[in-house]
Amino acid sequence: MNKQELLKYEPDKDLLKDRVILVTGAGTGIGRAISLAFARYGATVVLLGKTLKELEYVYDEIEDAGYPEPAIYPLNMEGATAKDYQDMANTFSEKLGGLDGIVLNAAWLAAFMPFKEYDVETWSKTLSVNLHANFLIVQTCLPLLEASSDPAIIFSAHDSIKAYNGAFGISKAGTQAMMDILADEYDLDENFIRINSIDTGPLRTQMRKMNYPGEDMDSLAMPESIVGPYLYFMGPDAGKRTGEKIIYEKLPVDTK
Repeated sequence: MNKQELLKYEPDKDLLKDRVILVTGAGTGIGRAISLAFARYGATVVLLGKTLKELEYVYDEIEDAGYPEPAIYPLNMEGATAKDYQDMANTFSEKLGGLDGIVLNAAWLAAFMPFKEYDVETWSKTLSVNLHANFLIVQTCLPLLEASSDPAIIFSAHDSIKAYNGAFGISKAGTQAMMDILADEYDLDENFIRINSIDTGPLRTQMRKMNYPGEDMDSLAMPESIVGPYLYFMGPDAGKRTGEKIIYEKLPVDTK
């Protein structure tokens, strides 16, 4: 299945039944869209984000649709410690019976600026949220994934190694390297974990609006346009496909 076919992917209704999947940045945008999609296909979704009100809104949407009851895990990825993440993993084990998948979707972009003008606080926060937090999430949750019958990790990627992207571009390059290394380490006959990344291209999200104020947002596809690839690589239909980076440029607005 190629990347264009993935956009139209329509799985069996029980694709993710009885699976527990963590989605970071679940309150808005891509995170909200894929959380709803995972729940629609049977998953218990753990909604992680820093803004409780946004997470509660997504929780209510899932409940109102009659999908499996999700869980909310409020966490500020900038200030969370290694112990906070270990406590999180312990909670998944004790309260939810384990973990079958992770989507590392949360990211923070302060602004585009020349490298020489980067202040230390902005640099530190960007690397903490976009790179260090993902390391801690994965490392603490790997034992849970190893115990799953069909575990998967998906990174929300972004091609941003270019001028004025600074710490954001460096952090995203780092998470791509993390994906490559993990996929190589877990491409095994036993303890296999399916690990891939998806670069969605520009979509109509709040983050995009904040950082591209002159852009016509109506010219961009909605986040719901990209759920197909996330469903595919999270579920068993993807089999042993691992270590792939799926890249989209700009989706047509009518892609649903």
